[in-house]
Amino acid sequence: MARRALVLVEGHKGNGLLYIQTAQRLGLHPITLSADPASYDYLVAESIETVRVDTGNLDALIRECSRLRETYDIAGITGFALLDESVYATVGKLCRYFDVPGPNPASIERCNDKFAQRQLLREAGVPIPAYRVAATATDVERSAAEIGLPVILKPAVGSGSCGVRLCRNIDELAQHATYLSGEQHVWRSPPRMLIEEFAQGPYYCAEMMGNEVIGVTASEFGPPPHFLFRETTFPAPLNDDEHERIADVSLNCLRALDLGWGPTNIEFRWTKRGPVVIEVNPRLAGAPDPQLVKLAYDVDLVTEHIKLVIGDEWDLRRRHSHIAAARILVPDRDGTLDWIGGDSRSAAVPGVAEVKLYVKAKTPIIRKGDYRDYLGYVTAVSPSLAETQAMLQHAVDLIDWSITPFPILAD
Repeated sequence: MARRALVLVEGHKGNGLLYIQTAQRLGLHPITLSADPASYDYLVAESIETVRVDTGNLDALIRECSRLRETYDIAGITGFALLDESVYATVGKLCRYFDVPGPNPASIERCNDKFAQRQLLREAGVPIPAYRVAATATDVERSAAEIGLPVILKPAVGSGSCGVRLCRNIDELAQHATYLSGEQHVWRSPPRMLIEEFAQGPYYCAEMMGNEVIGVTASEFGPPPHFLFRETTFPAPLNDDEHERIADVSLNCLRALDLGWGPTNIEFRWTKRGPVVIEVNPRLAGAPDPQLVKLAYDVDLVTEHIKLVIGDEWDLRRRHSHIAAARILVPDRDGTLDWIGGDSRSAAVPGVAEVKLYVKAKTPIIRKGDYRDYLGYVTAVSPSLAETQAMLQHAVDLIDWSITPFPILAD
């Protein structure tokens, strides 16, 4: 009898290893298809079967999966995206071709185009910021004048906060528009920029599976103009009415975008007019969000997603209710990372669940203002918010690092 395999298209710095380990625990053989398997350290560390293939080429993926099917029983197909969210639509197309459970690729494609997404949300009456789309720096300035500064300027297609910036004045706007419309930003599709009203207020994210809101995460960002997460708490400290309003808007988003299969995370800002949708992402949120849900509720979103992918019945019942939080480690300068340590002492703090470092000594640190800046994270859990925050702060204080600035070259 052929061995059951789970095909993973590309990998993920935060969630990839979780999927590998969970697949193995469920008796599946994980196989990763990637354009650059060496970019995911855990594949080598765990001796995972990999296939180098152009994951942007659907026909090439179909050929590789057909070849694998000669040896394995392909139980399911899923995948990840860091910079290119078209991977999720490609996964949906593969699932349909091989007749295994998967998302609707057309819905994913509409959702991944942030401008098309906003058009559909607006038509459905979902509260969203004012927005415009532009292809040139001149169009950006005109649109920003119509909306009013400050504005958010970002690519119409992309993820991980890449290219997303708060522009508080005309100089910042012109500078970032020039950057996005130049050759420095890597475009995965024809260049289009989204200009949005800066919706101000606390940030929340609805963690969903199917048509069910599992819970709501609260996060805080570092200083502008970038949007780097610094601390995340699950569940968010909301009252019943606030939670219900976010849940209602979240379900409206799914209906408007024809989503509702598998994981979705929906980002909000709580403004003067209540919850305003910033983005709908038809995927599981990146680490450490799934870990926090598991710590707080004992609901393993990765396990339940894989069960769905292979056609098994999932179980989203809460088994307990704690407060989990994570602190993201972010560098304050560019340079060479001389050393980073204290992680073992940090992990020994009571209540600390995980200390994850993404970097090693002698790594060049070049900040980009997006998820690629993260050095790692620490998570903690307890029955109370105050206790969790205190344990987390103590654990983070035990971690330290040194970065030597790059030498300044003389003219």
